Amino acid sequence: MKKLCVIMLLAMTGAVMLTACGGKKESKKATEEASTSEIVIGSEAVSTEAASTEAVVEEETETAPEGMYASETTGEWISLDLKDQRPVAVMIDDEKTALPHFGITGVDVMYEMVNSTANQGVTRFMAIVKDWESIKQLGSIRSTRPTNLQIFPEWNAVLCHDGGPFWNDNFYKNVFVERFSGTFSRVNNGKAREFTEYVCSGDLDKNFKNSGFSKTYNQYWEGTPHYQFASHTKDNDLTQYSSAQDCNKLVLPFHHNNPYLEYDSSEKVYKYYQYGQAEVDAGNGNKQMTYKNILLQNARLEQLDDHGYMMYYPTESGREGYFITDGKAIKITWSKLSDITATRYYDENGEEIKINVGKTYVALIPEKEWSSIEIQ
Repeated sequence: MKKLCVIMLLAMTGAVMLTACGGKKESKKATEEASTSEIVIGSEAVSTEAASTEAVVEEETETAPEGMYASETTGEWISLDLKDQRPVAVMIDDEKTALPHFGITGVDVMYEMVNSTANQGVTRFMAIVKDWESIKQLGSIRSTRPTNLQIFPEWNAVLCHDGGPFWNDNFYKNVFVERFSGTFSRVNNGKAREFTEYVCSGDLDKNFKNSGFSKTYNQYWEGTPHYQFASHTKDNDLTQYSSAQDCNKLVLPFHHNNPYLEYDSSEKVYKYYQYGQAEVDAGNGNKQMTYKNILLQNARLEQLDDHGYMMYYPTESGREGYFITDGKAIKITWSKLSDITATRYYDENGEEIKINVGKTYVALIPEKEWSSIEIQ
């Protein structure tokens, strides 16, 4: 209750000062108001000096093809021209009315988490995309929440959304939070207006130009690998762990969309299903959404008001988790020191795990639902 009261007080103060849309003017004001030595993150303050990571950076032993490098989001070889380009983090509506989704198979890292305690705990996606200039249509776009505002900065990304509740206002003040809100294309898809906004070709170039935000990594980027990746030629199949268990199907305790992922041994990926059907990309020939890696995080969730608004606590240490890949699952722990510090995942020996090259799905599971995860 003490933390909740503090959050409410700070949020109400911020609501008087800020609007729901991101832009150059707001970013300049936030820079003037926030100290560079102490960053306000809602209920706590953290020194920028604490953003360093203890993760051991191993030397790259594989030789990249000419003109390419290993992407920090997927580990895949991509154009060297993209090396310094910041990703974007895009809020995507996951209400059934918003389906079908567009562009989801082009997402590098997909987060899913409860967006409201109302409506059976409806979830929302947050998509991390490195090569955002390749986006043709992605969405539809919806509002953001305090949890997202504490996670996306670890990628030094720019957040793409459309507004959000006043609970966000205090987080908007952070100097490392840069965002585009309500500035994307409207597509006539026959749905209500709230389901018609998408990131389309040219939208992000226009937004970067109008905002003055840097397209390349800025001073809040840690500069160290976000994930540790296994070899491009040999998977980390988890067989080195005696505690590894089979995982051919994963059922997640999100009760609104009832999602699950099934392992396809021929493609060595997990295929995502929700609302009783395959989750497909209408912008890519109805190709199904698939992932090489799955990371599950046991996270505390706190309801903020009687309207269902809530937030997780994503900056904690030693929390339970699972790493799932290649038909196997192991128990892990996760830690995140601050908003701008990457979430780190550790195995049973306390060593940082190596995920496999490819796309990753990350789900924050409410603490009270953790025991309801089904690994089959």
